[in-house]
Amino acid sequence: MSSLRILFAASEVAGFAKTGGLADVAAALPRALAERGHQVAVVMPYYRAVRFGPHRVEASGKVIPVPFAERILACRLLRGELPGSSVPVYFVEAPQYFDRDDTYQGRGLYQQSLPGGAKVDYKDNAERFLFFSRAVLETAGVIGFIPDIIHANDWQTGMVPVFLSELYRQRPGWGRMRSLFTIHNIAYQGTFPPDSLKVTGLPAWLLNPRHLEFHGQLNMLKSGIVFADAINTVSPTYAREIQTPEYGCGLDGLLREYSRKLSGIVNGVDYREWNPATDPHLPANYNEQTVFEHKWKSKVALQRHFKLPEEPDRPLLGMVARLVGQKGIDIVLSAAPGFLDLGCQLVFLGEGEPIFHQHLRELADRHPDRVGISIGFNESLAHLIEAGADLFLMPSRYEPSGLNQLYSLKYGTPPVVRATGGLADTIVNATVENLAAGTATGFVFGDYSARALYETVKWALHLYRDRPDDFQQIVRTAMVQDWSWNRSAEAYERLYRSLLP
Repeated sequence: MSSLRILFAASEVAGFAKTGGLADVAAALPRALAERGHQVAVVMPYYRAVRFGPHRVEASGKVIPVPFAERILACRLLRGELPGSSVPVYFVEAPQYFDRDDTYQGRGLYQQSLPGGAKVDYKDNAERFLFFSRAVLETAGVIGFIPDIIHANDWQTGMVPVFLSELYRQRPGWGRMRSLFTIHNIAYQGTFPPDSLKVTGLPAWLLNPRHLEFHGQLNMLKSGIVFADAINTVSPTYAREIQTPEYGCGLDGLLREYSRKLSGIVNGVDYREWNPATDPHLPANYNEQTVFEHKWKSKVALQRHFKLPEEPDRPLLGMVARLVGQKGIDIVLSAAPGFLDLGCQLVFLGEGEPIFHQHLRELADRHPDRVGISIGFNESLAHLIEAGADLFLMPSRYEPSGLNQLYSLKYGTPPVVRATGGLADTIVNATVENLAAGTATGFVFGDYSARALYETVKWALHLYRDRPDDFQQIVRTAMVQDWSWNRSAEAYERLYRSLLP
């Protein structure tokens, strides 16, 4: 088959600027597509994090003219490459919009911290990302890369399909181009006052309930859904869930209407970064043959890090997550006394809502020899928790795709997950039947409750302590699963080809 030309537009890309899973996808998927023989380029903003980051970025010698707010803004394009590949990344330089992030000053890519610690969105986020969406299309023309597929991601690039449809597709050579819009988390929609549309050059009549308007606001996520040639999410279950009132965040009716062009593809894992056989963050490497010979060394190192008693036989539960309600930290805290009664140690890594920071600190203060916490993010420690824990907790209220459960599989740390989104699509529950069939890879529960979580962990610990052969089978079965990005890229390739005329 002939190779495809794919332009990937994202507001963040791992290696350059990152706040969440979108950045991981925006780095790994283009790289995997290129490895499959496709021509791929990535476009993102030129943040301060990029300018002072570890990867080389240089002037491309090209300037893009971006029609915006009744004038033309001339912006330099800079160029780099995705780490570990030759995939070009083009950075749109617009200091008035993107040169503001500064960790030490509490300024992120989309938000800034107030003196009390609360975070608020930048007031000009609508203008920033309306501008970026228009700049993406201008970049394609200036670099001479007219793609078969332009792949936009989340609300920050939700207007790319709109601009393509209404302003660019009539250009010579652009008529064949198709758009895919990926929803990574429908809870974040990019809703702004209706007069935000004035800067775009789009006709005002588009701001109506059938197109861009949602409850009187401009909704950029909805815009992408309506105008893209196809929509996908990051797991098949999440694609079904967001068509229901419980998970659709108000857009479920719209998604049911457009269900014919909605699908789901589970994200992949970059096994070059997440592989216990080669991981430099571990005290001893291991694979599915040597896991029980060496994995315990990571456990002892983890206990030592948190100043917990170094007891290799004591069950250790780990959690690495944003400490917010979505991730199930509330039911973990409720179930924690029960876990301690079962003889467990608990370790946590993450940051999020201050109330959860406080509750975790109080838990650790009450049980300093059983509970370890680290507020913030530490890449090396995240790897050590994946390897050193006996069970990995991921009881999300909702989880579009999820990556940590896939890391846990590879590291032989069976995940305990709620049956939602990508968690339901990737973990095979350790039921009696699945254990007999040799297909179990983790532990799954349905009800979003501390009791359901506790009972599932209790069952897992029964296998760990009393049926070690079954538990070891789960570990080995989990470790040989293939959730590589090549698997995901192949599914995206089929989706892209289905869109072409």
